[in-house]
Amino acid sequence: MTLAYKLGADSVVADGKGLLEDQGSGADVILGTSNSYKATVDSIKGLRPDGRLVLMGASATNEPLILSSGSLSPEFLFKRDRVIGSTKIAEYLYEALDYVTKGKVRVMTEIFPLEEISYAYDKVSNGNVRFKAVIRTY
Repeated sequence: MTLAYKLGADSVVADGKGLLEDQGSGADVILGTSNSYKATVDSIKGLRPDGRLVLMGASATNEPLILSSGSLSPEFLFKRDRVIGSTKIAEYLYEALDYVTKGKVRVMTEIFPLEEISYAYDKVSNGNVRFKAVIRTY
């Protein structure tokens, strides 16, 4: 969670608690941008009633999205929460770019020398790059 705050998060819901404990409510929308569905599923617990989990990242390993029985408990259904897929629809993209222009987004990169391009490619294709991968050519 420390990393999420370092990247600019106001609240963290990664463990399904964050906002619920901090504010007694929950998140209106959780953007699941991870390339691993397993990393996203627990955040459903942090949604407020009528909340939405928007999956904007696809699994790098083609793993299925499995919502555990804990996530789809009667509480989930009674709260009317929704799981939505998105391929970065224009309105969301404009909103995301607005955050960038306001300086609310910090980018972290993993830099690889040109000699390690095969290694970098393998890490990216296997979903093992944690941040943006950059190849240094000089």
